[in-house]
Amino acid sequence: MLVHTINEVREQVKAWKKEGLSVGLVPTMGYLHEGHRSLIEKAVSENDRVVVSVFVNPTQFGPNEDYDDYPRDIEKDYDLCSDAGASLVFNPAPDEMYFPDRCTTVNVEGLSKGLCGAKRPVHFGGVCLVVSKLLNIVTPDRAYFGEKDAQQLAIIKRMVRDLSMDVQIVGCPIVREADGLAKSSRNTYLSADERQAALVLSRSLNKAKAAMEDGMRNASEIYKVISDEIASEPLAKADYIEIVDSETLQPVETVEKDVLVAIAVFVGKTRLIDNFTYRV
Repeated sequence: MLVHTINEVREQVKAWKKEGLSVGLVPTMGYLHEGHRSLIEKAVSENDRVVVSVFVNPTQFGPNEDYDDYPRDIEKDYDLCSDAGASLVFNPAPDEMYFPDRCTTVNVEGLSKGLCGAKRPVHFGGVCLVVSKLLNIVTPDRAYFGEKDAQQLAIIKRMVRDLSMDVQIVGCPIVREADGLAKSSRNTYLSADERQAALVLSRSLNKAKAAMEDGMRNASEIYKVISDEIASEPLAKADYIEIVDSETLQPVETVEKDVLVAIAVFVGKTRLIDNFTYRV
């Protein structure tokens, strides 16, 4: 079922809950790929009904970012959702989600300052706003997010905890192409040469992971392993390379607890992200 209004979603979810059915939510910005399918299938396996939202959220894009160019294909998205077992696809227009005179914001301080937040200052405020709205609209038992957006996942978990929201946030592993590139809707922006160059993200992280497994613990040395590999690819330019505490997202000098190793890299004009968590 494809719906476009908040009232339609609420009426359907109320009917399900009246039957005693559990509800899962998979928030997306559309142009779905196998990574999204894995989230939907996980949700289907753990809930009686699953709602997938398909909404390119304007509030999480800053000036000169790719909101207008972000790929959209609701018919293809709906087919993937149906095939993966979703019960309802919610595809609202921006004016359905946001009042023109809205004045409420949702911000998670601290966790949103570094990594992608340092480069995209409005991004996570927009993410928190839309996710909080979707959680209020759908009232799911569980909501599913990909670990590729590791900072987003940490921020949403903290928001849900701090605001006492009655929902379980479930993180799901990164899904990759056969050659290692993390699946992303933005991969469609890459030319053939850029697509090959983009492999430097997973390659640099794999080298760092191998070095850490061999005993490397100094964050600056881990940084250099990644930086040198990215620098070896002419079409790639690092936006950031960070080794941070996996819970607080604060930079570490030495790996003594679980850490998130996260990178953002421009390949041509396309900004891609990737990461892994190293558990001590």
